Amino acid sequence: MNAEFCTKSAFTVIGREGSTRDGEGFVQRLWAAANALYPEIEPLVKRGADGTPVGFWGAMSDPSRAFMPWTNNFSDGLYLAGAECVDGAEPPTGWTKWVVPAFEYLKIECEGPDSFRRSMEYLAGHGLSLAGAVHDFTDPHTGKNYHMIPIRRI
Repeated sequence: MNAEFCTKSAFTVIGREGSTRDGEGFVQRLWAAANALYPEIEPLVKRGADGTPVGFWGAMSDPSRAFMPWTNNFSDGLYLAGAECVDGAEPPTGWTKWVVPAFEYLKIECEGPDSFRRSMEYLAGHGLSLAGAVHDFTDPHTGKNYHMIPIRRI
């Protein structure tokens, strides 16, 4: 399992928001909507020195919007499918803005359908605990998907 530690300051994600209460397949529907309407937020997207977007996020939060893990054994929460945007950006109508707090993260590449379970096992086996909601991250440079896991060292 490929895992690395990194620290990330608070950052802005603008995207399409939904809830586990929206039913089966809600994440896929959010991404379909976000991708179809991406030109609406494209001018707000944060870019690296080469002009490429810095990242696409499936940001998550508990239902209270406190950026804590999903409740009820990771089955109840909010999801924001979107792009990292410049600080201070305001979302167009129909879009939602979250400012994700700063955390130390364990960045684990997604490898198969049981990737989340294996990531949680990795935490337990390495003296780490979950400090917030796990986010999905896609690196535009590589196309690879990662779990960004906010951690506490115990």
